[in-house]
Amino acid sequence: MGCPCETVLYALDKSKAQRGFSLARKEVRRLDRKYSHYLADSGLARLVRQAVQPGGVRVDPETAALLDYSDRQFQVSGGRFDITARRLTRLWDQGEQFPGRMAIRRALQRTGWSRVKWDGNRLALPPGFELDLGGVVKEYAADRAACLLRQSGFRHGFVDLGGDFHVIGPHPDGAPWRIGIRNPDRSGRASAAVAVRSGGLASSGDYERFRVFGGVRYSHFIDPVSGWALPADPGLAAVSVMAPSCLLAGSVASLAMLYRDRRGDRFLRRSGLPWLALDGTGNASYASSMPAEPVVK
Repeated sequence: MGCPCETVLYALDKSKAQRGFSLARKEVRRLDRKYSHYLADSGLARLVRQAVQPGGVRVDPETAALLDYSDRQFQVSGGRFDITARRLTRLWDQGEQFPGRMAIRRALQRTGWSRVKWDGNRLALPPGFELDLGGVVKEYAADRAACLLRQSGFRHGFVDLGGDFHVIGPHPDGAPWRIGIRNPDRSGRASAAVAVRSGGLASSGDYERFRVFGGVRYSHFIDPVSGWALPADPGLAAVSVMAPSCLLAGSVASLAMLYRDRRGDRFLRRSGLPWLALDGTGNASYASSMPAEPVVK
């Protein structure tokens, strides 16, 4: 998943705990191998090679569910969430070199989920298109690993994939897990702690992955309509959301960042989910339903 991963479990004996760790690790590695866009021989890479052929390709049920979910996010976001924007993100990831307008225009010609043929079963991509499921797979993997652990009898613990959590259940005494939310000032400190007993907690921010061009700090969030990276927003530097699933929590957090400051705040309030938003200095605002408290420095 390209990030630190951790599983914490309560178990009656060490052997059961080890079986749980192995189960979670195996599932996360399966999904990484299947959907990574960094591996030339991943399942996703093979899918893209087949989908650009005439007639497209029939996809498996798990992939179909992820594509359906991504399609809904594309519609809800007005096209801001687009899994075909891989050429644009790769263009903006090229070190300190500012992308030229012609390069952005060429990448846009191979971007746009609305140009993809998807009927819930068969996928057909225009020539030169790519897919990037990085916006959903990590959160989905946390949910899947936690689900398998719960089915195996674990009731207390959590799965953490790069700061995206699925909490299986509280401590055995019923106390919640206190999960720290990192300060966007890049000090490594926490701004707040969120108490979680079960379900998903996911965060999204623009304070770690960014590029500076001409004195302007651009985030890793790309507008797939214009092709431009969004400037870092000091008014909304990070968002954390709680939801029944990590996948839903991650989607809402990411969409809030894509909407930016005021629209992102309105989107969070309309979501009906517990949320916490941080500005560039770590000052927090949050929904009354969010079980969060400031961390005393």
